[in-house]
Amino acid sequence: MGSVFFIVLRRMRAPLITLIVIYALSVLGLVLIPGVDASGKPAPPMSFFHAFYFVSYTASTIGFGEIPAAFSDPQRMWATATIYLSVIGWTYSILTILALFSDRGFQQALAASRFRRRVARIAEPFYLICGCGETGGLLIHALDRIDRRCVVVESDEARIVELELEDFRTDAPALVADASQPQTLLLAGLRHPWCRGVLALTNQDAANLAIAAAVRLLNPGMPLLCRAELADTVERMTGFGADYIFNPFEVFGRLLAQALHAPARYRLHRWLTGTPGTRMSTGDDPPPGRWIVCGYGRFGRSVVSWLVRGGMELTLIDPDVKAAPGFRVVAGSGIEEAVLREAGVAEAVGFVAGTDDDINNLSIATAARRLNPELFMVVRQNQQARRELFEAYAPDLAVVPSEIVGHACLALLTTPLLPVFLRQMEQQDDEWARSLLARMRLELGDDVPESWSVRLDAVQAAAADAWLERRASLPLAALLTNPAARESRLACVPLLLRRDCGDHLVPTDSGDLRAGDEILFAGTHGARVRQQLILRNANALAYVLTGRETQSGWLWGWLLGRLGRPPAGAA
Repeated sequence: MGSVFFIVLRRMRAPLITLIVIYALSVLGLVLIPGVDASGKPAPPMSFFHAFYFVSYTASTIGFGEIPAAFSDPQRMWATATIYLSVIGWTYSILTILALFSDRGFQQALAASRFRRRVARIAEPFYLICGCGETGGLLIHALDRIDRRCVVVESDEARIVELELEDFRTDAPALVADASQPQTLLLAGLRHPWCRGVLALTNQDAANLAIAAAVRLLNPGMPLLCRAELADTVERMTGFGADYIFNPFEVFGRLLAQALHAPARYRLHRWLTGTPGTRMSTGDDPPPGRWIVCGYGRFGRSVVSWLVRGGMELTLIDPDVKAAPGFRVVAGSGIEEAVLREAGVAEAVGFVAGTDDDINNLSIATAARRLNPELFMVVRQNQQARRELFEAYAPDLAVVPSEIVGHACLALLTTPLLPVFLRQMEQQDDEWARSLLARMRLELGDDVPESWSVRLDAVQAAAADAWLERRASLPLAALLTNPAARESRLACVPLLLRRDCGDHLVPTDSGDLRAGDEILFAGTHGARVRQQLILRNANALAYVLTGRETQSGWLWGWLLGRLGRPPAGAA
């Protein structure tokens, strides 16, 4: 606010001085020029009070008349000059004010001042998101759907305007500024007591690196999630101590290699990290054999490195034949049929169209599939705005970097145990993943489930915590029982149990839980709601444990009726 005040003073200095001089001269003239009384005889000049009063209403063009007495001709001449001078002075001042409010610098200062006040008033946990591109936008909408607040800093004004037009459930303060500047981060709440983490998600590695450095130096304990697409940037961010670094190309390359050698683990990973409620794709898995990669940029390098680790035979297509020493490189863009034939597209089993241009990728994929309809087609999609084009083409696998990073960040922010489970899943064989996947599809269906974690404490599970204060353990099966019908089971599967810093994969239903345990579940939204009732309501917990219904009031009876079970004593 101080900067806005001083900007106004600096820009209004000349108009204010002009008005002061005009008022001073006008008052001075009136107190020096003699007046006239009712009989036409000379009278003393006005007092300073009456002169100032007259100039005040005359300068604003109100015009009450000649007071306290009729003016003499010299006074009227001076009043005429006062009128014209004051109108000129006020016109100059008003035009200066209008120019000030239309000045871009002043508007930015005003916006920053409003932004500072909005951030300072936040009294609940929030995340600071730096970059409102496709990844940031996806994350902001996802957090808003689960009532998580965020503060946004973006250098592109058009993106902020679009954001302000969105219909959000929560208030998301947004500022047009360079997030790589330390002062901007401090303004956005880096040291705010309710800030729970910083996400560096701009589309420039240099900016994300600068954000990581500023966060670690200005608030070392703040959780930090970063996006990076270059190996050098990843190393530097690691040096600054970033908690999580997401390289979308590396993530996809690793998943593609996993799909080739452990298809069940790959399908389980995709199923748990997909968008809840959507139908899981039942397409074919990537086949092992000879692959062609078109485009040897950042994405192409990551894919090639992981395919090589998997022992795949590779041919590359790139305008620069010397781009990848040690590999067979065919010069071309990938659109030409002659180039595709020379690369051996007819004998290949898989094809990756991985340039940084969406239309080129679709053209390349179309040409390759025309020559070999059996190809497993992987296409890179750079912009979400072209989703309809890629859905119409229907590749076997579409790579959307913004979604890869967005889903990974969302999993960490909302369900921290899910990444832990996915990492430990990598150590299991494919048969283990196939068995778990079959169980989950049997119990949950083919839609992508929700993932959530529960901690047995007084905050998240008041009823369970009270039970554990009286008894040593609580059966896990109680959290899997339908509180509306005890003989049926909730549509959810326990994936991970964390106890005393030790993790146990897929705990058995017959196991016992203790105070402080954290459990990761996957299931339907309805199962999650009913489980929350068990954890928080002592009547529901007693029912699933003993089968007996305790006496309850009308609210409990109404709630049970909503869940499909009549209350005790109902006919």
